[in-house]
Amino acid sequence: MSRFAAHRALALVGTTLLALTTAATTAPTAAATTTPERVLLSPTADPSTSQTLTWRSDTPDHPTLRIAPATDPGQVTTVEGTTTSSVNGTFHTATATGLSPDTAYRYRVGDGTSFSPWRTFTTAAQGTEPFTFLYFGDVQNGISTGGATMVRAALEAEPDAELAVHSGDLVNSANSESEWSQWFDAFGPEATGTINHIAAPGNHEYSLFSLSRYWSPQFPGVGNGPASGRHLSQTVYHTDYQGVRFVVLNSNYRNAAPLSADLWLDTQQRWLEEALATNPHPWTVVTFHHPVFSNSPSRDNGPLRESWLDTLEEYDVDLVLQGHDHSYGRGNLTANRTEDPDVQTGPVYTVAVTGTKMYDASEDNWIDNGAEVRAQVADTPTFQAVEVEGASLRYTARTADGTVVDSFTIDKSGDKNVTDTL
Repeated sequence: MSRFAAHRALALVGTTLLALTTAATTAPTAAATTTPERVLLSPTADPSTSQTLTWRSDTPDHPTLRIAPATDPGQVTTVEGTTTSSVNGTFHTATATGLSPDTAYRYRVGDGTSFSPWRTFTTAAQGTEPFTFLYFGDVQNGISTGGATMVRAALEAEPDAELAVHSGDLVNSANSESEWSQWFDAFGPEATGTINHIAAPGNHEYSLFSLSRYWSPQFPGVGNGPASGRHLSQTVYHTDYQGVRFVVLNSNYRNAAPLSADLWLDTQQRWLEEALATNPHPWTVVTFHHPVFSNSPSRDNGPLRESWLDTLEEYDVDLVLQGHDHSYGRGNLTANRTEDPDVQTGPVYTVAVTGTKMYDASEDNWIDNGAEVRAQVADTPTFQAVEVEGASLRYTARTADGTVVDSFTIDKSGDKNVTDTL
């Protein structure tokens, strides 16, 4: 039985202290729906003891989260909150704290009268327990057709995935109600409402210099990003999950006005250095939208590379997951080659696309900037599954029919090595 049809029912026995807070995000509007919709799980800084939920409804009154341990469904905690209206309905946010690690919880959200169905999520375990997460490049185009096909193939192939990482351009038009509806439909309410979604904004989540009105209500972030900088406190953060620190950056330096691109990037670089230096876990995954090494022959993100690359290399980040170039690519700095042609050291940089828009792929920008390509393919949408277990991380990129496009393993049992396994 898949995680999305009936989420894990295992839970630790014991009483749970729940401290629940609610918030709302606002803007003028029209009604969304009678029943709460777009229920989505977003991680907190510590998903082993807390969980954030967001949802939308057609009423600004009495937002309510009801939650109970799955093994004791009668032990329900109810919280009433306050909201104001937002784009095309009212978005609400609720965060449950004081949860027990590795424990299943039933929950539903509503206004005290109309509620979403009961669904279940499981808190992260403490420590380096094995788990699988999914990584999606730009869903953006053909969301209800090609994008949805890829997403559903991923969920079917990895029914026990506990997280989904999105490297930007979830939609094509930042403020399109229909495209955001298609994105939620592609994943379905079980996938959005039972696993955590870690999302970085792409350039298509911006309208000129304005972040999508839908972004923060749906992806509120963690709140531990840079204290200053337009949009950065909403879109830059890190969360720790079972031995992995996931770091989200905002690479949209061309949309940074009134900040300069240098200030936008350097503010994040200083914050990134601190996030990596204080990481207590063995693994680090960083995601943002624009690649430091572009797959597209006509593209280059020099300012981003100049600001962030040395930090990513210095702290030996394990995976750097990117999008934007609408093709698949994976590589590393040439300096990180070993005598074995199938083995490298240092960070792995990937570029992926999930939707239907495709660009040509070229090694030029990699080679021109001291890197090498180990796998590259155009006209091929993919999804990626990453399995983390102890000192080993296995990454596999597949097409909708299950064809493996790329795979490698990172082994930290001795000297860190990255081995091609395709």
